[in-house]
Amino acid sequence: NGVTSIGFNTFTYCDSLANITVGSENPMYSNDKFGVLFDKNKTELIQYPKGNIRTSYEIPESVTRIGEYAFYYCGSLTNVTIGNGVTSIGFKAFAYCVSLTSMTIPESVTRIGDDVFYYCTGLTSIIIPESITNIGNYAFYYCTSLTSVSIPDSVTGIGSYAFASCHNLTSVEIPNSVTNIGEVAFYRCGLE
Repeated sequence: NGVTSIGFNTFTYCDSLANITVGSENPMYSNDKFGVLFDKNKTELIQYPKGNIRTSYEIPESVTRIGEYAFYYCGSLTNVTIGNGVTSIGFKAFAYCVSLTSMTIPESVTRIGDDVFYYCTGLTSIIIPESITNIGNYAFYYCTSLTSVSIPDSVTGIGSYAFASCHNLTSVEIPNSVTNIGEVAFYRCGLE
């Protein structure tokens, strides 16, 4: 109950950690029934335990921000449902989620930040909504199972290495709205 600060990346690489429990009187943090760590009001999802062997997870509707590294290296998850309240997805939030097969980003999100889906090798489909204006650097780097991507008319910028090393990517639709494509954004696409 007395813990008021948890440092950045505290639980990263805790491979066997399956559950985080917060004292009910804690003024800063809370957890859900699956042992996922949140801020007190469950507006920020801070850490999904890497050792949790669930294959799917639905982010509570109260969450507006998915924190940096929140699902980092969570290899068991095949599906994560992001609620319509989420407006921000942190750096490397889903990086190395190698079993994640599909992702629908809600309309409430306006930017896919840097490294968000970095090395999600199982990701076969991604739905990018019309609300997205920017796709960050390395956003989908080494997503080797992606075969096609449709970028909506709302996007104006695609970051460096955004889709680099997506070896099976054979179809990309880039709208007229895109004014900037970063260096090597599609480097090694279609190459094993």
